[in-house]
Amino acid sequence: MPTIITRGTMDAKAYGFGTTTANPNTYTINNSLRFRKSATAYLNRTFGTPTSSTIYTWSGWVKRGIFNAVQTLFATGTNTNFEFSTNDQLIVTLSGAALTTTPVFRDFSSWYHVMYVQNGSSQTIYVNGISAVTGSNPNTTFNTAAAHQIGQGNSTNYFDGELAEVNFIDGQALTPSSFGAYDTNGIWQPVQYTGSYGNNGFYLNFGNTTSTTTLGYDTSGNSNNWTTNNISLTAGVTYDALIDTPSVVSATVSNYCTLNPLTYGSVAPIDGNLTLAQSTTTQTGVLGTVQIPTTGKFYWEATVSTTTAANNAVSWGVATSVASLTSSPQTTTGTYAAYVNATKLLVTNGSGGATGTVAIAAGSIIQVAYDASSGKLWLGLNNTWYNPTFGGTGNPSTGANPTLTVASSLGLFPYFTCFQETIKATFGQQPFTYTPPTGFVALNTYNLPTPTITNGANYIAASLYTGNGSTLSINNNSNNNSGISFQPDLVWIKSRSAATSNTIFNAISGATNYVSSNAVTAQTTDATSLTSFNANGFSLGSLAQVNASAATFVSWQWLAGNGTASNTSGSITSTVSANTTAGFSIVNYTGTGTNATVGHGLGAAPNFIIVKSYSNGNGWWVYSSAVGNGSYLVLNTSAIPTASATAWNNTTPTSSVFSIGTGAPVNSSSSNLIALCWTAIPGYSAFGSYTGNASANGPFTYLGFKPRYLLIKRTDATGDWYIIDSSRSPVDVVAASLFTDTTGAESSSTVLDILSNGFKCRSSTVVNASAGTYIYAAFAENPFTITRAV
Repeated sequence: MPTIITRGTMDAKAYGFGTTTANPNTYTINNSLRFRKSATAYLNRTFGTPTSSTIYTWSGWVKRGIFNAVQTLFATGTNTNFEFSTNDQLIVTLSGAALTTTPVFRDFSSWYHVMYVQNGSSQTIYVNGISAVTGSNPNTTFNTAAAHQIGQGNSTNYFDGELAEVNFIDGQALTPSSFGAYDTNGIWQPVQYTGSYGNNGFYLNFGNTTSTTTLGYDTSGNSNNWTTNNISLTAGVTYDALIDTPSVVSATVSNYCTLNPLTYGSVAPIDGNLTLAQSTTTQTGVLGTVQIPTTGKFYWEATVSTTTAANNAVSWGVATSVASLTSSPQTTTGTYAAYVNATKLLVTNGSGGATGTVAIAAGSIIQVAYDASSGKLWLGLNNTWYNPTFGGTGNPSTGANPTLTVASSLGLFPYFTCFQETIKATFGQQPFTYTPPTGFVALNTYNLPTPTITNGANYIAASLYTGNGSTLSINNNSNNNSGISFQPDLVWIKSRSAATSNTIFNAISGATNYVSSNAVTAQTTDATSLTSFNANGFSLGSLAQVNASAATFVSWQWLAGNGTASNTSGSITSTVSANTTAGFSIVNYTGTGTNATVGHGLGAAPNFIIVKSYSNGNGWWVYSSAVGNGSYLVLNTSAIPTASATAWNNTTPTSSVFSIGTGAPVNSSSSNLIALCWTAIPGYSAFGSYTGNASANGPFTYLGFKPRYLLIKRTDATGDWYIIDSSRSPVDVVAASLFTDTTGAESSSTVLDILSNGFKCRSSTVVNASAGTYIYAAFAENPFTITRAV
């Protein structure tokens, strides 16, 4: 039976790379090869006599295309395959026996590093530098003098997606350190393999684009070249030599936007997620994998490859995440697009628009140029940019006559829909047909704004430990790959294995003083609880609810200001420990019983505030910008929001203060109150809402980062506050939840997938009821600009 290895944090993302194994930041992967399942693309080669048929290593970087289908990476014979299964697991089949990972791999927005190692009868699959599964089965066919394939198995099961930096080492069972290393942000990055290859070994970098023949050349020095089949270098939509790579090093070599299989209508994209094809009259749409920044100028285009009927239809532009992907844009809110049906062109702003007449045919190039800084959007066809009167005088290069003006603050994505059409998009990973307008760049992660926080481990930790019933010190770098630690100002502890209270400490109130989020009790002082806040974590005494012997625990920790300052911005003077970089402050104030304002010290309006009276038995009231200033939630109950001015005085927080009404939980006279305040920091934290659909193919929520911590609450009906983190659930599907409002031990129900740029609900019930409204607070491991697929 295979052994499943629980991975630590699946930190594996991409930023700069290097040229030596000593420094992963200086190795660059410049090329990738797209495999189109629709074209039955694959590589083949017949091996010679091996150095060892039972000892070898396969390593490659993979960006997935289609899902829920068997897709082979490496194969020989009829039943010897290394591939993705229909359940999106990785599986190795040798002589009919299978080694299968428990984790699933359905992040389509970035790159995985995948390895398979055979060492005699020992087998290991690694993903992003971590062992995913081990087993025991002697090899019988791989690396023998037989025909082998890359991208195809059993004459079917074609891979759809991209491969880069494929190495095969004959005669050595290597570890991931031969091909990658963690950088200072805790991100698994490629390094150049510098060892020997053995008789059948090869290295494919897909960099020689002289011909399709040279694309398959081995550059290891062995000349073990591969034959390419149904791979194209013809300019245009079939061009398969891409510059979409795991290396994010320039405006051209980077991780590129594609069409997102997690956000599509009736038909999923194919061909490495660059093709949207719908042969029927059922409308299907799709969004891109990258949210367009609020600043910068971006360009992409697509080819309309087929026009199969008189009423063929296609649209292109931008849309919000709430846009319908099964309706035409003229009937869909949140879309800003050009829509062509026969010869009629409609430009829509989500609720209507102007019309004109235009011809579209197979081979037509549809174009988008968007200046996020000004909100100007140009929609083009065959290099004619349509202004609102369809005079063809729009000019993105000069900023003249945009088709539409759109607020970038809406959160926009590339958007296409079609029926009885095929659209083949490029965001720059293939050559554009037309030169982008002056100043406009490709939509890839290098061209996104530089985040202020590249490693969330500097500001938030989710640390796991086992209690000893005595004294214990917890280092908060124990569950991150960068070795970073910090002195926390907020420590929230919950037993995973036992039904005990959530126990919360903050540096203003001081060590040994705590409250419980599932209770209304006032502050408790206990010298055996948390005994000190340390430079790299905290120390505990013997209190059972934080350190019971043999019990398992998680501690969530945030860095505020590591010190306090008096704040006189509000009508109530407060004591504040603020970290403006991370957008978090702890605020201590004394209630007055009358409407008031309190300074929070963040310099930006808070999106999420939790308030608790430490001196009396009132509940925990919560402000969420997704709910608004007229209602409050209660952290210690499952209740829906309560409409009342007594919480926030019907006033939205400002960059300097938040408002409080007369409600006792936020402002009882002479009460000692603590407010925890957060404001969104792009690439590090996000606060918002989504709507459930009661499906295992649930809604995808774009965050712009891989979440380390998620807090989710239903607001249109009663529902618990779910806490999810990537330390307890480092692999997908995430199935470990705790709750702010109960003492319950850890739940193991399937919840969601954590992804390099957000999360996707995977349960038909948990945090995903049909038409249910949910709010969330999320904090990052790393921003999407530098992250890997997970």
